Amino acid sequence: MLIDMHMHTGGEAVGFHMTPEMIIQLMEKYRVNCAMVSNGDAGECDHQQNPLPVELQVTQEKALQENINFARANKGKIFLAVWVKPRFQGLTYELCKLIEDNIDIIKAIKLHPYHSAISPTDKRVIPYLEFAKQYNLAVISHTGGCEDASPTNLYKAAKMFPSVPFIMAHMGLESDNSEAIELLGKADNLFGDTAWVPMNSTIKAIQKYGTHRMMFGTDSPIDGVDTYKCNPWGERSMYVDYFEKLRDIIGDNAYDDLMYRNAQEILKIKP
Repeated sequence: MLIDMHMHTGGEAVGFHMTPEMIIQLMEKYRVNCAMVSNGDAGECDHQQNPLPVELQVTQEKALQENINFARANKGKIFLAVWVKPRFQGLTYELCKLIEDNIDIIKAIKLHPYHSAISPTDKRVIPYLEFAKQYNLAVISHTGGCEDASPTNLYKAAKMFPSVPFIMAHMGLESDNSEAIELLGKADNLFGDTAWVPMNSTIKAIQKYGTHRMMFGTDSPIDGVDTYKCNPWGERSMYVDYFEKLRDIIGDNAYDDLMYRNAQEILKIKP
């Protein structure tokens, strides 16, 4: 069994090309049983954190509906995290209704403090967190790249909503992951994923806190259908270590917790 709980469609406005077809190809090629997907088309700011032009903005409702269609066409394989727009929209009635009507396939709220340039503790984000609490959804948030997106700010949000699982996507992207690893021990409802996290950082988290705090996720198909193997230039992906080395290092039980069982339990993903 393999669950990738951090995949994307969309993102064209900021230079990414990730399609439902690419996800299905990757899943079939690498035998991924289930994926949790959010739609990067709902991003609000560019890579320099400047607001995207109005003509490039896609509503959170439209982005979600596209992914709902994708999930409904791939029953039991695709589950959803709702990429939200706290900067330019906020929690709308239309979004609430769309989630309520599709709660069987929607498992999380997706925050991107970098591409929204807003902290998870900002007053504009709080209604989404309250909604997650009401509907027993997890909150997955990008961490890394700016102060708003720091693991510490997500930790603060997690302390505000102790009944909601919060997942630190990337564990502080492009860092040594030490801040995120330290924070895992300070909130029982705080977890991490492996997206662009070196294998040794994941091992440290497991050794320090046990087998239930990390989940396998990859940002696929950000580097194409072969994100698990290499980037578009043929350079070896760090995920190869997860498939070729990690089981022998941490053992079968810890490996299975990481690669699918924690996602099943925490995110309620069931094929």
